[in-house]
Amino acid sequence: MFSLPEVRWAVLSTSLFGFGLLTQVAGGPSWLWWSLYLCCYAAGGWEPALSGLKALREKTLDVDLLMVLAAIGAASIGQVFDGGLLIVIFATSGALEAVATKRTEDSVRGLLDLAPQTATRVTADGEQVVDAAQLQAGDVILVRPGERIGGDGAVIDGASDVDQATITGEPLPAPKHLGDEVFAGTLNGTGALRVRITRPAKDTVIARIVAMVEQASATKARTQLFIEKVEQRYSVGMVAVTLALFLVPLAFGAAFEPTLLRAMTFMIVASPCAVVLATMPPLLSAIANAGRHGVLVKSAVVLERLGTATRVAFDKTGTLTLGTPEVAVVKPLLEVDVLRLAAAAESQSEHPVGRAIVAACPDAAPASEFTSVPGKGVSAVVDGRLVEVGSPAHLLDRADPVVESVESSGYTAVVVKVDGVLAGVIGLTDQLRPGAADAVQRLAEMQPVLLTGDNPRAAAKIAADVGITNVQAGLLPQDKVAAVQQMPRAVVVGDGVNDAPALATAHVGIAMGRTGSDLALDTADVVITRDDLSTVPAVIALARRARRVVIANLVIAGTFICVLAGWDLFGTLPLPLGVAGHEGSTIIVGLNGLRLLRRSAWDS
Repeated sequence: MFSLPEVRWAVLSTSLFGFGLLTQVAGGPSWLWWSLYLCCYAAGGWEPALSGLKALREKTLDVDLLMVLAAIGAASIGQVFDGGLLIVIFATSGALEAVATKRTEDSVRGLLDLAPQTATRVTADGEQVVDAAQLQAGDVILVRPGERIGGDGAVIDGASDVDQATITGEPLPAPKHLGDEVFAGTLNGTGALRVRITRPAKDTVIARIVAMVEQASATKARTQLFIEKVEQRYSVGMVAVTLALFLVPLAFGAAFEPTLLRAMTFMIVASPCAVVLATMPPLLSAIANAGRHGVLVKSAVVLERLGTATRVAFDKTGTLTLGTPEVAVVKPLLEVDVLRLAAAAESQSEHPVGRAIVAACPDAAPASEFTSVPGKGVSAVVDGRLVEVGSPAHLLDRADPVVESVESSGYTAVVVKVDGVLAGVIGLTDQLRPGAADAVQRLAEMQPVLLTGDNPRAAAKIAADVGITNVQAGLLPQDKVAAVQQMPRAVVVGDGVNDAPALATAHVGIAMGRTGSDLALDTADVVITRDDLSTVPAVIALARRARRVVIANLVIAGTFICVLAGWDLFGTLPLPLGVAGHEGSTIIVGLNGLRLLRRSAWDS
């Protein structure tokens, strides 16, 4: 963070301002605290002043330059503290923006590291290790157990389980056989695969995720252009009036000193210090309150957008659920302990399904002659009997009504055979996150939607458990983006790499902090550090409350500015009264905003 010059200058400026304030309050010599304040001006104001002067050469008046001029104007009539406070606010804001931009850029670049740098290409002369970026459609690659797949393609030989949660969000590894599609960057399991590449590296799903995140972030930045136009017009108007107040009376023979004093008084009372403080204290107070409750809101702009959200969409795996399977139902068909036998057979397996079955029956009997067939299942001898555990497609020759019943209920069906006879069916499901149903219910007015890459039956089961009626399943990252674009001012809650484009596209993106990928955490606008879903409705309610306080503060600040500026324009505003009014409005809106620090602001 401190490698960024914006951060270093902001820290220096804030430190100098703090030392100056302490010296002033302690009754130190005026030359000392004046010197500290002026050094604060230099540290925090030189960069916006320089960029503002460059903008002037392009016939554009930068609002940051206006703030520097207002700060200098304040110092010229003795209000050096006001100017220093304004400099610190703008320097800190610029530093936070620079940090957020750099982290997002670093995460997007890091996403490309998910795809391996090299791949083993199979040619007529044998195997050849090549740069994965050079793979073209039609190339054949060999993916060994435990390797990441080098490109998007289709399996032409072999079988394995592939962990593709980074792309689809599925909690369980997907079995891959002849003809199945695989994606670059996904992790191969215990089997070997031969894959025919179908897309060049620049068109893989993982590369398109990067492109979508960058495009969505740029689009979101362009929405700030309206605010910049308003600032531009206000800046031009304020400078024009200040110059007119100074030059016009001088042209008619007015005395220099009182004319300058009046112009500077106008610049002080018309400067947007009160407006800045009208918005920042309530937003920063709400951000601090949210932080105490495990929610990191990355900026005041994010909190403001959150207060205007009208829809909410949830990812399934890792968001509404914990992302780890558990045994939900056991359907025995023989007079045997199906779960105990299955756990014994799976005791040496590393597959997530096997671990879930073992966890459900930790005191299983010992097993021998363990074998595993990638993408199909395992077998072992337990108590002298051959026990096979695996997918229905592998172990059954025809459809079974019990299997169909388990799968239609939204569970993943696992078949158990004993000595070649179907002994039972075990249904697994993803574990629902505590508090998920309550969080969804509290957001009912925002018409919650479930967006997931998982299969429709599993998605429908989880949706029914939490009370969501609108379900869109089997979505790839680009499909989630399209769905979010159809929802006005949507909040998206997710955790994985596959959620990052949707988080970036959303009006506000919220990521789960503990289970979230680095890209999701950096792309999201809000991070739930404790993975507590109940904080989602709470932070949205807090943001709406902060927005109401901001509106009230803007009315107060705007009224003071209009009255004081009008008085100075059409009458004679004494400088002490102008400063008192300006500072008084600042204190009023500041105290009003600080109310959002109270615990009741979060709980109510």
